[in-house]
Formats: sequence, structure tokens, C-alpha cells
Amino acid sequence: MKTARRTLARHSAKGRKRRPWEPPSVIARNGWRYHHLGIPHAAPRPREQHLDDLGVHVCGFETSPYGIEWMRFEPHCQVPDVVKTVPHVAFVVDDLEEALKGKIILIAPNAPSRGVRVAFILDDGAPVELLQFDDAPPRKTKANRVAVHRAAPDWRG
Repeated sequence: MKTARRTLARHSAKGRKRRPWEPPSVIARNGWRYHHLGIPHAAPRPREQHLDDLGVHVCGFETSPYGIEWMRFEPHCQVPDVVKTVPHVAFVVDDLEEALKGKIILIAPNAPSRGVRVAFILDDGAPVELLQFDDAPPRKTKANRVAVHRAAPDWRG
């Protein structure tokens, strides 16, 4: 038991290793929310949508129960090669500028469509997309749930 305590004491909250059942720290501590998994591919797929101004074809996001989005890039697409060749995970964040602090920025914040700002960061060689939506509902936090519970009328009458 002392060994386990010493091991935990040795690791700071930042440097502690993630346990197998724990979510990634950006979810557990930072409140980021999973949005999709973008997978680059080369061959056309059924029901692709062409985003002409971005030079990319996408499909699957609206129908995949797992948020898988297939992405096919045109030669003139102006994104870094790592985004064109390596799958990326995407998270919704409450504050894009705050989420980017201290990160390696691969694609600077931009607004590809109305109501959303996106940026890509690089983590250990992998691209990660961050999205901030203007009209996203407030994040459910423990403090919010407690406040709602306290505000609820007493059902016992």
C-alpha cells in the first residue's frame, strides 16, 4: 500500500499517468467534448459532399453513430500534409483561444462556416482539431447539475 501511495505522490496532477478506465485529460480536466474522427482517404465514396472553397470531399459525419467523417482532399487543398494523410480526432471546446494556449498550432483559428471557429494542433505527430460553436448549449458540469437540482421543486410536496 505504501508503494502505491508513494507512486501517486510522485506524480503531479499534470504528470500522473492515465489509468485504463479514465478518459483523456482534455476531457476529464479541460471539459473538451468528442466531436468526430476524421479519416483521410483517396477514393471517392458514395454520398460525398464537395466543399469547393476548401478543396475537400467529406461524408459520413451526419450518419455515423461514432462521428466518423471520411475526408478526400483535392490536390490544391491548402492544409498541411499531416492533415491529408493522418486521421485526426476533433473536440468541441468552450474557448478556442484558451484551448490553444501552449499548443503547437498546425492550422490557425479560422471560420470555415458561419457559427463555427476551428483550429488544428499537433500532438505527438498527430493532428487534433478543435472546434468552437457560437450557439453550442452550455456544457453540463457538476456545478450546473447541482444548481439545477437545488432549483428543482420538492417532489414530495
